[in-house]
Amino acid sequence: MAERFSSVEDVVDGLRKVDYLADANIAGVVYLADRLEKPVMVEGPAGVGKTELAKAIAEATGARLIRLQCYEGLDESKALYEWNYKKQLLRIQADREHENSWSDVEADIFSEPFLLTRPLLEAIRADEPIVLLIDEVDRVEIETEALLLEVLSDFQVSIPELGTIVGAQRPIVILTSNNTRELSEALKRRCLYLHVDYPDLEREKEIVRVRVPEIDEELAEQVARVVRSIRQLELKKAPSISETIDWARTLIYLGKTEIDPEVIQETLHVLLKYQSDITKARKELETTAAPGANPS
Repeated sequence: MAERFSSVEDVVDGLRKVDYLADANIAGVVYLADRLEKPVMVEGPAGVGKTELAKAIAEATGARLIRLQCYEGLDESKALYEWNYKKQLLRIQADREHENSWSDVEADIFSEPFLLTRPLLEAIRADEPIVLLIDEVDRVEIETEALLLEVLSDFQVSIPELGTIVGAQRPIVILTSNNTRELSEALKRRCLYLHVDYPDLEREKEIVRVRVPEIDEELAEQVARVVRSIRQLELKKAPSISETIDWARTLIYLGKTEIDPEVIQETLHVLLKYQSDITKARKELETTAAPGANPS
């Protein structure tokens, strides 16, 4: 298989070109995933860029992104494949009129034209370069994890009526988890592990400047400092990186050049989505968010 990245530095450069700022740890794991042909289990708080990493890899490599969004109750029919029962029923009724034997009917209705492919099977059967994103895998039940093991081990799937379908290539596979439950050892054993946390002050400032290029350095630093201060509070939901970017854009759209208590009063709802969090953050930031002030 053609290698997507020539070095760790190539990963950093490639992701930066699509506005994803990867540190050496992230780039190193992505590079090894490409070379070892192993999936990556990405864990960390919600909103730190786990899903965006898969999207950035796909964009940087020119691959198609196939996403399986996990949720409680996800089963084989939604993750892998199912048969088009309505179409099968119509064919059975039509075949009855022609008095075809059941063996002929069965061979007909359990064939490719009646197969509905879902994300996992679509990724296995794809001929073009693929990045497979299995998002929020910790949301599925333990039993559903077994569904992933055959795919992640050999990148193949067994369909009783059609046999074993083997993937023509090994895509980069990214699984994300918000740590809402412990994942099985069998699943973890098949993956490289990557923990992604909120960026430090300088990195978040750099992210803001890349994603909001019209912002000046001083305002970008104030944004990063305020967000860092807010994340240190006990909140229902800490601001994600995307919300930091939205806040920075909001300040630009409103023509703000610095952050003061009045600006916080007007715009804090862009960062925080619970009234109790907004109230708590306002009390904290009224004294710490003045230009040049350091967070407590």
